[in-house]
Amino acid sequence: MGTNLKFKKRKSQLKSINRVLLKHFLLLSVLLICLLEVICFLIVNNTAKSTAKERLIRVGREAAELVDDEAEATEFIRNYRQDGIIVYVLSQSGEVLLPSDETVWNGDMREIIEKLDKEDKESAQVIYSQDNALNYAMRLDYGGGSYLVATYSLGIINGASRLLLVYFVIVGVTVLLLTAMVAYNVSQKLSSGLKNLSTTAVRFSEGDFAVNFANAEYQELADLSDTLNSVRDEVKKSGDFQRELIANVSHDLKTPLTMIKAYASMIREISGDNPEKRDKHLQVIIDEADRLTGIVNDVLNVSKLSSNLDGIKFKVFNLTEFLYGMLNKFDYLQETQGYTFLVDVDANLYTRADEEKIGQVIYNLLSNAVNYTGEDKTVYISLKRNMTAERIKLTVRDTGKGISKEDLPEIWNRYYRIKENHARPVKGTGLGLNIVKIILENHSFDFGVESELGKGSSFWIDFPAVPEKEEND
Repeated sequence: MGTNLKFKKRKSQLKSINRVLLKHFLLLSVLLICLLEVICFLIVNNTAKSTAKERLIRVGREAAELVDDEAEATEFIRNYRQDGIIVYVLSQSGEVLLPSDETVWNGDMREIIEKLDKEDKESAQVIYSQDNALNYAMRLDYGGGSYLVATYSLGIINGASRLLLVYFVIVGVTVLLLTAMVAYNVSQKLSSGLKNLSTTAVRFSEGDFAVNFANAEYQELADLSDTLNSVRDEVKKSGDFQRELIANVSHDLKTPLTMIKAYASMIREISGDNPEKRDKHLQVIIDEADRLTGIVNDVLNVSKLSSNLDGIKFKVFNLTEFLYGMLNKFDYLQETQGYTFLVDVDANLYTRADEEKIGQVIYNLLSNAVNYTGEDKTVYISLKRNMTAERIKLTVRDTGKGISKEDLPEIWNRYYRIKENHARPVKGTGLGLNIVKIILENHSFDFGVESELGKGSSFWIDFPAVPEKEEND
């Protein structure tokens, strides 16, 4: 109950990816739209005012050149009034000299004179803004001293700017709405893919290994789907291994336990007073107890190696002598069961590895060869240095039925032999080659198997060769 409450509380504090994406997308869009529209508005407005200013100056100067011809100047001034430019030629007292048919001017002559006095006397002209208008003034020699004043109302430009601003707002809102729709659509697609993966993951966590993580619309989600599918396959394989391990270990344990119980009963009821029969029955019990010990040790070894609980302890040792020591453990097979071990080994070959774990590897390979060799009961062992003296190759070959090419990659898996025929015609737990694989992979040693149906199998390991002087370093 407490865990559920904590989960619900934490979930309520989490943010929705839809809302986060939409919020940031819209915020970025608003900032970009506002920035672009402000820049465009300022550029257009300033360009319009600059153009109006240049035109006003040009019209004023042209009018100043025509003042000597009163009729022509008046016609010129009236023509430009249609374009919103109003030009007057004034006397020093403020009376209208041109256009000749007008006598009234509502401006302030003192302001014009003050502004001109502040300017360069040689240029005698000025442009300034007043009452929402642009004004251009200059001194003239006409009529014994006069002033030209040209005015252009900014009302047209300001009106156009306000209309442009309205258009910008409409366009901005429209773009923002379209952006919101696109952002919502993208976030929905992205989150829907994540939701599908999450839903599938929940089914997977509940033990449904038939689920398929599929999303190919976005590269990142497709990569995540592939990764989750790989995890699913590995977990399924691990689950299958665990079930097989339990089933087969149960089978392995049941048989010797049954034998031990049966022979113990036989000793109590039949052979207790017969030393010969009693010793024979006790030997069976000892053999089955040894078999139980081997099974338990193999299971523990696989568990420890798979979990990396027992680290690799590298040391330099004489691999040649070590191999002969391992072969001595199989002398009883040569003496009691007629097995033959044909050995071709170079002298004094040194390597660097975990001696104890390499011992497990060699023992398992030799046991595997003994179990699967042919009717001649012959096992071939080779330990040779390569041409460059940098590597050492160990080969263990049997003369059995061999393995098909399709099955070769599977032999390293746990209980592969049991999966294949569900029987135990040979002695062993089915974990030996899996132990070999884990140990050699932890050493980063190359290894493999070559086999041909009807001619047997050859397992090999590639060891690094090291100088003898490193043995005690």
